[in-house]
Order: sequence, then structure tokens, then C-alpha cells
Amino acid sequence: MNKYFLPSFLLLLGSFRALAQQPAPPTITLSGYIRDAATGENLIGATIARPATRQGTATNAFGFYSLTLPSSATDSADLIVSFIGYDALRRRVPLNRSQALDFRPRPAAQQLGTAVVTGTRADADGRIAETTRMGTINVPIAQLKQVPALLGERDVLRVLQLLPGVQSGGEGQTGLYVRGGSPDQNLILLDGTPVYNASHLFGFFSVFNADALNNVELIKGGFPARYGGRLSSVLDITMKEGNTRELHGEGGIGIIGARVTLEGPIGLGKAKKQNPSDSTVEAPASFIVSGRRTYLDILARPLIAAATEGEGVAGYFFHDFNAKLNWKLSRRDRLYLSGYTGYDKFYFRANEDGSTGNSSKNNSSLGWGNLTTALRWNRALTDKLFLNTHLTYSRYQFNIRNEQENRVSLPGGGTGKETFALHYLSNIRDWTLKSDLDFVPSPDHYLRAGGQAIWHQFRPGALTVKDRPLDAAGTDQVTGTRTVGVEMGLYAEDDWRLTERLKVNVGLRLNAFAVENELLPSVEPRLAARYFLTDQWALKGAYARTTQFIHLLTNSGIGLPTDLWVPATPTVKPQRAHQISLGLARTFQRDGEDYEVTFETYYKPMQNLIEYQEGASFLGNTDSDWQTKITSGRGWAYGGEVLVQKKTGRTTGWLGYTLAWSNRRFEELNQGKKFPYKYDRRHDISLVVIHEFTPAVRLSGTFVYGTGNATTLSRGNYTLGGFQVYDDYGPRNSFRMRAYHRMDLDLSFTKKKKWGEIVNSISLYNAYSRRNPYFIYFDAGYDNGNGGGEKPSYKQVSLFPIIPSFSKSFKF
Repeated sequence: MNKYFLPSFLLLLGSFRALAQQPAPPTITLSGYIRDAATGENLIGATIARPATRQGTATNAFGFYSLTLPSSATDSADLIVSFIGYDALRRRVPLNRSQALDFRPRPAAQQLGTAVVTGTRADADGRIAETTRMGTINVPIAQLKQVPALLGERDVLRVLQLLPGVQSGGEGQTGLYVRGGSPDQNLILLDGTPVYNASHLFGFFSVFNADALNNVELIKGGFPARYGGRLSSVLDITMKEGNTRELHGEGGIGIIGARVTLEGPIGLGKAKKQNPSDSTVEAPASFIVSGRRTYLDILARPLIAAATEGEGVAGYFFHDFNAKLNWKLSRRDRLYLSGYTGYDKFYFRANEDGSTGNSSKNNSSLGWGNLTTALRWNRALTDKLFLNTHLTYSRYQFNIRNEQENRVSLPGGGTGKETFALHYLSNIRDWTLKSDLDFVPSPDHYLRAGGQAIWHQFRPGALTVKDRPLDAAGTDQVTGTRTVGVEMGLYAEDDWRLTERLKVNVGLRLNAFAVENELLPSVEPRLAARYFLTDQWALKGAYARTTQFIHLLTNSGIGLPTDLWVPATPTVKPQRAHQISLGLARTFQRDGEDYEVTFETYYKPMQNLIEYQEGASFLGNTDSDWQTKITSGRGWAYGGEVLVQKKTGRTTGWLGYTLAWSNRRFEELNQGKKFPYKYDRRHDISLVVIHEFTPAVRLSGTFVYGTGNATTLSRGNYTLGGFQVYDDYGPRNSFRMRAYHRMDLDLSFTKKKKWGEIVNSISLYNAYSRRNPYFIYFDAGYDNGNGGGEKPSYKQVSLFPIIPSFSKSFKF
């Protein structure tokens, strides 16, 4: 075990206890919940502040706040509660006693002129310059739905790709490559439960239905100690809890799919009977259910049947289903039960009857999906101490099936049957128990501490082959292994205001991974600081050491689900990284409208990254251990990011620019020399503009530009033995595809109805039909014998030209 592990653990506990028990002058504490006045939904990150003294705090992930102020027998305090897109609440509160105080702000009556922004919800007065955290962005769900969408499908991950430091893997894909990292280095949480594959349709859509979401937060660097287990980013997504006052619904239909969401109260009638004079009464429980499905397979079925004369059926579909129940057990206690299931399936079935009595059947499919469940209980133990405990289960798996059956006529009469079946299965399963404490002893301290244990079961690949020949004995072949690992973690952190200008977030996380009778420990210090250079400009810095005990084995660049999740072992070490960040932030007003500017630089060295050896794959050599197919290496990512946001007014949006480098080196690849990572991208520009002509008409547009992806091409070939041709490849990823750029547009019309509203949207994806490269292949050409023909050359394949689409959504 690491010799610093136990001393660090004791220091962690001692520091937390000392901070928690520090003496303080006479104070009073206000605590409670900030929720939407119309729906009862938690407002995560809402701020409550006392402007006169610049003291304030923000709500946690369950809408709970605690604000401690100096007590006074005669004085009172003016408080302001604010949240993006909501009218500010002002209330005068006496300072002579502690009290429970809830707030119910209302959504702004008119969206024009209100804050609609992709930005950090900060402490105290809501300015991005106030918070210690770096590289953290909240995406308001309302704005997410206004950004142009591919085929009418509003997508969380596609909007995140428009932010500096984040890019996609390729044309149309929803994969996230954050600050030079790979997809497995992103911790994606849905109600605190890990989601291992967040893509549908081979990476073109994400698994998240925006109608069912309450909050989306992306952390790119400066990770607080409460997050661990990944190197590059944390994407923390919270589902809605369900309307506690009345039944509501929303949904939509587009070119490829449809969706519907219902939410409402449980037990509202009984609550109203008990409080007939209270017009603000809420139900003690609520629910939300949401479903989405494509119908590509249904639309294509007649065409496929006609093409195969009724003998073949092929198709593809995906579906999602979210559900959540929320119980208010008491004023201090809440219980939540949530779940998600999603599945993609590509299938092909064919039956063929021959004229001689012979027949054949073929049934093939490729399927993959996620299943998550979460049971959470939280309690306000005191007016300063909040406890949240949850038990979660997560599973991701994919299946490949191929079943064949042939019936043949025998020479002596009758028929015989031969069959062949192949089934390949890979999955990862997690059980997690986690508990977190939030403690707010004063406005100058916000302490968090907790621990978790994750039981992982890895099944990198199990292959079953059953062969039953016509005139021979059948054979069965079964290969595959299971590995169990237990990941444990403890953390403590304090967001500490030292002076009016200086604020720090200091934390420590202790991790360990038990696998194959060995314990792999990790000590991870975390530090972030904010210092006001002037009243508007803040200088920020952060350092984080991170460890990742799981790896993703992939040899595909197009989002195929055949990637394998495997654990760190005594042989394959856990991934480790250090990230150092430095930046500036400013919030200012011009002509009565709000703007934010951030600039960040980062440096992130990574160790123990893994890749397949040359020629290895997930199916090749199934009898061998996956550990024999990989090689280990290092990576370096560094760069700078600029984000300029216009937060209010009829025109909102942002401009982002990233200058970045990402390189890797493996002893057994590229002759041991450093090479650009596949998604190394030097320049990345994104522009998002949303303009409200009227409350009923909105035009939005996006423009993206990026340096072309790195790839490896053959420089020529040579022949050995007079017949065997070999390609002569140059240095790995030494060739650049053409630059990528694209413009998307969306025009939406909103119609108010007595029962709700309807939004009709017309979208253009790739509005000027840019032929962006998807991949490059070698064409050998030909010689027609007359001195003509076509010379050998590389050719580019483009995926999407201009794609118009129409969608209709509704809300009641």
C-alpha cells in the first residue's frame, strides 16, 4: 500500500473535524429549500445572498441551502434569491432567531430580456468571477432545446460539443473528447449513477431525453474532491422530480422518432383536504415518466420486403425510458427512486426456400444498451448539516448473435438439418453505495465529505459457438472470463473564503481498488483558488490529481458498441493524470445587458493509457487474455480556451475558441515515438446565436470549425516473395484530413393554446452542404490497356450533405 495513504487519511479527518468545530460569534442560521413555484422542482445552484455584506450561498443538488448570518435582536437582513430564467425574489428577514425558510421563485413571465445562458451558476451574487471552480459549465435545459438539432432530435451531448475544450469524435457523433482525453475518461452520471455508453445510432444521438432533465453540469478541470474515478471530465445530469401540483406533459415527433413525458403529483387530493385554505399546497409525492423511440425500422420495412421479395427483414431502432418517484417523508426527509433503460438493436432475418426442397434461415442481430437504477434518501440533519445516501445499480452490455439453419434433401429421401450459432456478449455491472455530507458552518465555509464503495463485475468478452453439422458430431465452444473489482473512496473538501478577494477550495480524495487479491491505492489532492485582481476581473488557478481504475479497449473510430470495459489489474496499472489550470474570468454589463468572458489554460500529463497492439481486436484470439493484446503508454494534453457569452437580451449566445495539443507515446506503437492522438485538433471554433424576433418566433444558428482529424495512411507498398504485397505506413497519425466546418439553422414558431403550446421547428443541418471528411480509403485505380484509366489515389467519404428536417413538439 502507498506509504502516504494512512497519514493522508488521518490528516483528512483531523482537518475536517477542526474546521467543523471552530468557534464562532453569535449567529443565526436560515435553511430550507428553493424550488420552482409552479412545479415544485428543485432549483440546483440557485443563489441566496445578502448584498449589503456580500454574503451568500447556493443550493445543493436537492435544492437545499443553509445561510448563517450574524445575529441581532433588532436588525434584519434583505435577501435576494436568484436563478437563471426566474424572477428574483426579495425578502426582509429578522436576524433575531434561526428559522426554516423556503423560497418559491417563479419562471420569468417573458423570456425576452431574461438570463438564458450556458454558464457557471456561482455563489453569492451569481457572477462567474465569484466561484473558485474552473472549467465548470451549467447548461440550462431551456437553452439546450433552442440549439439546432440533427433530424429534429434535441441532444445534450451535441450542445456540449459546442463549448471550448470539448469536441466530437467525427461527423454527427455525440462522443465527448474533453481536453485531449478519450471517451472512457468522462464520468457520466444520471442521478448519480454511471452511464457507460451514452450513444445511440452508432454515436449520432445521445441516450438523454432533454424533456426529462432538470440540470446538466460539465466539469472539465479543477475537479472538486467529491468527484473521482475519471481523468478528463465529469458530466453530472439530474432528472426532474415530477410536478407536485398538477399533471403536465410534453413531447414531440420528428423525422426519425417520437417522445413523450408525463409528470404529476401523487396524493394531492388528500393534501388539499388537510389544508383546504392553503392555495400553495403540494402533494407529498410526485412522479415523472418519459419514453422515446425511433421508427426507422417500421418506415423501412415495406421497402426491404419489396427488395427481398418478402424473404428478408432488416431494421434498426433504439428506445429510451426514464422514470422517477419522489416522496416527501417529512420536512427534513426525501426519498427518491429513479431508473433508466435504453437499447439499440440492428437485426436481419432471412428465409429462403429452394426449388429442390432445400431451405435456409438466418437470424443476425447486434444490440447494446444501458440499465440504471438509483435509490436515494436525503435528510437535513440540522439547519447546517445535510446528508445524502444512495444505492445505485448500473449495467452496460452488448450482444452479437448469428444463427443459421439449413435443411437439405437427403439422397435416400427425407431431409436433414444443420445449424450454427454464434453469440458474443460483453458487459460491465456496478453496485454502488455512497454517502455525502454538506456542512455550512458559516458563509465563509462550505464543507463536504463522504465516501463510496463500488462493486464492479467485468465481463470483457464471452464467446459461445455451437456447431451441428449434417453428418458429424456437434461441437460447443465457450470462452470468456469474469473479473470482480471493488473501488473505494473517501473525500473531504472546503470552499473557504479567506478574504474579500481570496477564496479557495481545498480537498483531498483517497481511493483504492481491490482486484485479484491486490490493493491499488491512490492519494489525490485537489486545490482551486480565486483572487479578485479588480472588482470585475478574477484570477483563477486549480490543480487536481486523478486516478482511473477502469479502461476502455477500442479499435473503432465511429462509435461502435464493441468497445470493451476492463479493470486495472496488478499487470495493467490504473490510469493517472495531473491537471494544472490557470485562467481569468470577468462579468460585465454593456447597454444594460450581461456578458461573461473566461480564459483558461491547462496542462494534463497522463500515464498508463492503453491501446490494442497492432493487429489485435476484441474478437481476435478469444482464447487469450485481453491483457496480452494491449500495450501501455503515456499522453500529454495542453492548450488554451476562450469563451465569450452574451447572457441577456433578445439575442443571446456564445463564441468559443480552443487552441490545443494532444500527443501519446507507446513503446510498441509507432516505433516507440510520440505521435498525435487521433482526435488531436489544433484549432476549434464554435459560434452559437439565438435571436427572439417575438415571443412566438425564434431563429437559432451554430457554426463550427475544426482542424482536420489525424489519421495514418500508406506511403506506398512493396512485394515480398514475388506475390505478397505489404503497405508501407508512415508515422502514426501523421496525415491530416481536410478541415471540418458546418453551419446549422433552426426556425421555430410557438403557438399558444388553451391547453398549452405547440412548437413547430424547421431545421437545416449542414446548411451550405459542406462535404466534410468521414474517413479516407485507398482506391487502387485501373488501367484500361490503352494508356488510360484511373491512377491509384486516396478518396474521401463524406457522410451528411445538407439535411432539412421538421419537428413538432407540444407542452400541456
